[in-house]
Amino acid sequence: MRKTIMLLLAALCTAVTTLAYDFQSGDLYYKITSDNTVAVTYQDGSGSNYQGLTTATIPETVTNNGTTYSVTSIGGSAFSDCSSLTSITIPNSVTSIGGYAFTFCSSLTSITIPNSVTSIGYEAFYGCSSLTSITIPNSVTSIEENAFENVPNIVYNGTATGSPWGARSVNGYVEGYLVYADETKTTLLACFVAATGEVTIPNSVTSIGYYAFLRCSSLTSITIPNSVTSIGDGAFCGCSSLTSITIPNSVTSIGDYAFRDCSSLTSVTIPNSVTGIGYEAFRDCSSLTSVTLPNSVTSIGGSAFYGCSALADIYCYATTPPMCETNTFKGVSRNCYIHVPAGTVRAYQLATGWSDFYYYYEIEEETALSETEQANKPSRKIIRDGQVVILRNGETYDMMGQRM
Repeated sequence: MRKTIMLLLAALCTAVTTLAYDFQSGDLYYKITSDNTVAVTYQDGSGSNYQGLTTATIPETVTNNGTTYSVTSIGGSAFSDCSSLTSITIPNSVTSIGGYAFTFCSSLTSITIPNSVTSIGYEAFYGCSSLTSITIPNSVTSIEENAFENVPNIVYNGTATGSPWGARSVNGYVEGYLVYADETKTTLLACFVAATGEVTIPNSVTSIGYYAFLRCSSLTSITIPNSVTSIGDGAFCGCSSLTSITIPNSVTSIGDYAFRDCSSLTSVTIPNSVTGIGYEAFRDCSSLTSVTLPNSVTSIGGSAFYGCSALADIYCYATTPPMCETNTFKGVSRNCYIHVPAGTVRAYQLATGWSDFYYYYEIEEETALSETEQANKPSRKIIRDGQVVILRNGETYDMMGQRM
């Protein structure tokens, strides 16, 4: 009998220690945070007590045992994994949303954050795959890392502090969909991709920061202005819907992993201003069929084109083969055509990395042609002013097919 009582007491103690709430009112659980304030929380350590809840309205005040409390926060993991929750109303009394508060609320389609909220916690809306738009009020001064991971349409105009890492973090000055280091808007830190999938970077930006567009899977096109001089490590890593990109002549460096896993990218032209291509810069760009490298490029990092299995043509017009690692082109078919300046085929055949291919072709240098000769020439690639261009029916096009 004594043993049975002890076991019951142990079970009761365990139940008490795992409870995260102090009382329940309606559908929601609350934790007392001061004499007159409470936070919305969950029932126990599982953090999934609202599984059947489809809609919720958080009140400004709640009464328990004769005491009226103001609801001032949504606690950490409060609605985590509530896969049935489609909408929730947050009152103006709430000032903070805790970390993981709505993580993996996969049915949540919209939410309005009131002007009273000043902070949003770590991964607060991570995995809210149905949340297509969200408006963050200017009252918010702190947004922690990855708070809005994979939320495609963010509208926010204000300033906030937070971690600089992660594409959905906010640090510094935010305008529309773009996050800058400060109000000068010279360094782009992150981007919340608009619903259209298109992004235009303003002329004030001179550098695109590390992982600025990391895993922006809804990004389809982007305009980079001539003011940009550097593209940071991992800047467009994992942008799986990005089909093409034009890098302006102002860019002098392309960082490590810059375009890694851009699986829809079909072609890329590196401008004559770039001298080096970073480690794994285009790794696993599995749809990439054509690459143009200017004579300014002197080095290409290890695994830069690793796994680019669809690559059929590489146009490189450096007279001295750019330095490569043995694995720079690993996974690229040995049948890929290597197009190089006249008289340099042998040098490429002997160079590290370049020597793995079977087929080498000399690129024609442009000569003076009459208008009639130009018009009668078939479509062909030539070098003009240090750039590989396409000559077709008397007209000149860049490698992206744009008429020049």
